[in-house]
Amino acid sequence: MKELQQIITNGENLTVEFKSSFGKECIETIVAFSNTNGGKIFIGVSLAGKILGLNEIDDEMLKDWSNTIKLATVPQIFPQISIKDFGDKKVVVIHVQEYPLKPVAYKGRYLKRVGASNHLLSVEEIVELQIQSINSSFDAVHVKTEINDLNQELIQSFFEEVKNTGRLELTDNHLVNLEKLGLISKQKVTLAANLLFGQHNTAIHIGRFKGRDHIIDDMLIKAPLYVAVDNAMTFIKKNLRLEYKFTGELKRQEIWQFPLPVLRELLLNSVIHKDYRNPTDVIIKIFDNRIEFTNPGSFMGNLKAEDLYKDDYKAFHRNKLLAETFYLTGDVEKYGTGFIRIRKHLEEYPGVTYSISSDDYFIQVILAKREVLQDTMQDAMQDTMQDTMQVNALIMTMKGVLTREEIQSKLQLANRDYFRKEYLKPALDSGLIEMTIPRKPTSRNQKYRLTTKGKERQQKLNE
Repeated sequence: MKELQQIITNGENLTVEFKSSFGKECIETIVAFSNTNGGKIFIGVSLAGKILGLNEIDDEMLKDWSNTIKLATVPQIFPQISIKDFGDKKVVVIHVQEYPLKPVAYKGRYLKRVGASNHLLSVEEIVELQIQSINSSFDAVHVKTEINDLNQELIQSFFEEVKNTGRLELTDNHLVNLEKLGLISKQKVTLAANLLFGQHNTAIHIGRFKGRDHIIDDMLIKAPLYVAVDNAMTFIKKNLRLEYKFTGELKRQEIWQFPLPVLRELLLNSVIHKDYRNPTDVIIKIFDNRIEFTNPGSFMGNLKAEDLYKDDYKAFHRNKLLAETFYLTGDVEKYGTGFIRIRKHLEEYPGVTYSISSDDYFIQVILAKREVLQDTMQDAMQDTMQDTMQVNALIMTMKGVLTREEIQSKLQLANRDYFRKEYLKPALDSGLIEMTIPRKPTSRNQKYRLTTKGKERQQKLNE
C-alpha cells in the first residue's frame, strides 16, 4: 500500500492517471496505456492527487466495468481491476499492460500516451504500430521509384562489398539478390532500397561550430545512404583534431580527438534508426570539445535511453532492412550491440564518454570529454527538441489566418496550456508562424499565420 500511496503522491505521468469516477475518459486512457508502455489508473482520486474514495463499490460493479471495457475496445482489453483501501476510503486501481498486438482502439479512436495526457494517433503512427506487431519494419513499405531508377553502379559496389565480407551467399543476378534481401518485393522498390541506392529527400546535415550559434563550416549531404555515410565521415574527420605519436617503430600512430569507430557507429545509428516520415535531417554538430548526433525518431518497444548504458539491453529496429544492409557490408557487426561496442572502444579513451537523451520525436547522443558533457547535454537537447513533430503538426494545419482556438481544434487538443507550451510557443520561437497583432500578444483578436519560413516548411512536409 505504501507503494501505491507513493505513486499517487508523485502525481500523474506517462504511466499514471487519476480519475474521480469510471467513464469514457477512463477507457480512453486504458487504450492509450495499451498502445504505449502500460500504466495504472486510480479511480477515486482527484487530478491534484487527493483521495476522494468511491461509494458503493463492490466486485459486481468491477465485473460491469470490465465488461464495458471489453465491449468498447478492439482488440478486446481485459485489464486487472482491484479495490484498494486507503484508510476509510476505497480506490479502484486498473492495471493496464502494454498490448502486444497494436494498435488498440476505443470506438474507432486510436490513442497513445504522451506525458500525462492522451493523444490521438496519426494515420502514420497507426501504420507503424501495425508494422511492429507483425514483426515487419517501416522501411519495407513500397515507394513509387522504379527498379531501373536505382543507381546500378552503387548496387554493383554494394554486392562486391558484401561478397568480400562473406556474410551472404550471392547469385550473379543483382535483382534476385535484392529480392532475397527484401529490398525489392513483388517487383516493387522498398523505401530502404530507395534510401540506399536512389534519389530521395532525406539528408545528413553536418556543421562545424564555434559556440552554439557560430557556424564556420557546414555540409548538406543529400545522396544515397550507401555513399552518404562515407561522405559524412570524411567531413567529420576533416574537422577533428589529429595528433601523432611516435613509438620507435617506423610507422607513426594516429590519435584522433575521438575514436573513429565510435563516431561511425553513432552516425550509422542516426541513419538506421531515423524516422523517415519526419522531413527533418539527421543533424551532426561538431564543436571544439564535443560532437552531437541528433536524428528524428523515438526508441522502439520498451527500450529507454538508460538501457543503452548497460550490456543486456534488447534492441528494436524501426528500419530492419537498413540495419541488415549495413550488417552485410560489415559496418554493423551484430544487431543490437552498437553501444556495447562503443563502450569497448572508449576504454582506450578514458577521458571521453557519451550521453543519450530523447523525447517522443528525437534521439540525441553527445560524445565529449567527461568534464564537458554534464554542462552541455541539457542545453543541447533543449535546443534540438524545440523543432519537433508537434511543430510540424501545427504547420500542417495552417491555412490562411487562424485563431488560437481554431488551430487547437484542428489538432484535436483539449488542454490549452499543453497546446501553448508544446505547439504554439515553439512554432513562434522558431519563426515558422507569426502573430497578426504582435504588439498585443494577449489580444482577444489575436490570430496566427505562416511566415515565409513556415510556408517553406509546409511545402517540404507536403512533399
